Amino acid sequence: MAAPGKKDYYEVLGVPRGATADEIKRAYRKLARKYHPDANQGNDDAERMFKEINEANDVLSDPQKRAQYDQFGYVGDAPGAGGFGGEPFFGGGFSGDLFGDLFEGFFGGASRSSNPTAPRRGSDLEMSMRITLETAYRGATREVEVPREENCPHCDGSGAEPGSDVKTCSACGGRGQVERAANTPFGRMVQVVPCTACGGKGKIIEKPCVECRGSKRVRKSRKIEVTIPPGVDTGTRLRRAGDGEAGRNGGPPGDLFILLEVAPDSRFQRDGADLHVRVDIEMPQAVLGASVSIPTFEGAEKLDVPAGTQPGSVIRVKNRGMPRLRGGGNGDMHIHVRVNIPKNLSARGKQLMTELASEMKVDVADSKGIFDRIKDKFSG
Repeated sequence: MAAPGKKDYYEVLGVPRGATADEIKRAYRKLARKYHPDANQGNDDAERMFKEINEANDVLSDPQKRAQYDQFGYVGDAPGAGGFGGEPFFGGGFSGDLFGDLFEGFFGGASRSSNPTAPRRGSDLEMSMRITLETAYRGATREVEVPREENCPHCDGSGAEPGSDVKTCSACGGRGQVERAANTPFGRMVQVVPCTACGGKGKIIEKPCVECRGSKRVRKSRKIEVTIPPGVDTGTRLRRAGDGEAGRNGGPPGDLFILLEVAPDSRFQRDGADLHVRVDIEMPQAVLGASVSIPTFEGAEKLDVPAGTQPGSVIRVKNRGMPRLRGGGNGDMHIHVRVNIPKNLSARGKQLMTELASEMKVDVADSKGIFDRIKDKFSG
């Protein structure tokens, strides 16, 4: 159960309380893509949801934080919970945060915040890529175009027009935060809030950059080469470290993830590292044996079909399947044999088949048509 006044993190991600780590990860990625600010510019509800999703994922993806949350309904310092039966210490009257109402009254609703000038890692990006089965077999290098936020090249990420002055904010000393204090019934309380003089940036820009308008960042599309190793499959996720969005305040960039989808192939059916293919042969080839051509990604190869091969037989060819992604050679190819039965034989062909049936002592249908059989019956 979540702490009073807090949303249930499991409900935020739409997963049951017993969800596995993978289920939480998948739910987070799906919702993060849906509510990402870049895809919902100007949508305050989407921005709020995005923050809630990240907060929920931060707790539920960490085993220790999740264990504390599951037991107490909060992580970190107890938000309004005492040690008596899990109920608020004052028996109600305050919302989820014991001192939240006090701060709201004395500070106008300001909340604790992290240092806005501290380095922050850039966001990760994820893109989808569809490839052929042959590309998955051989591996390849593909170029993708990635739209992302980067540090403005015109001002080098400073937010100020080159040559103009950037001053340290005198109100906060460059920290981007100030302390606000007030006397309360519980004593003197201090809260750290963003500096209003510099907007939490720690710097005063006299002339904003004409390219980014002081935001320090611009949106660019970059072409990036992605190496696809042999043996990948649908669902394989490739990581390009540092090719995500730029970090803030000197923080490292995020990563780029490529989610692969392997298209179906008209020749082969894939089963893990094994490949399955169907080969049609004629009835004499099945009876007497033959050498037939089979398709592979390295070109056509000859396959010896043994005499007496039955329809539906499966012949295994070792090491002609897909490469195993983590090493260990290739899988196998399984040849499914289908025997074609002739429908329209010549007179000579029928004679030969009749002789074969006689040799094998096998009963067969009369080769005469129905009218011939009726004529023979009444003429006799």
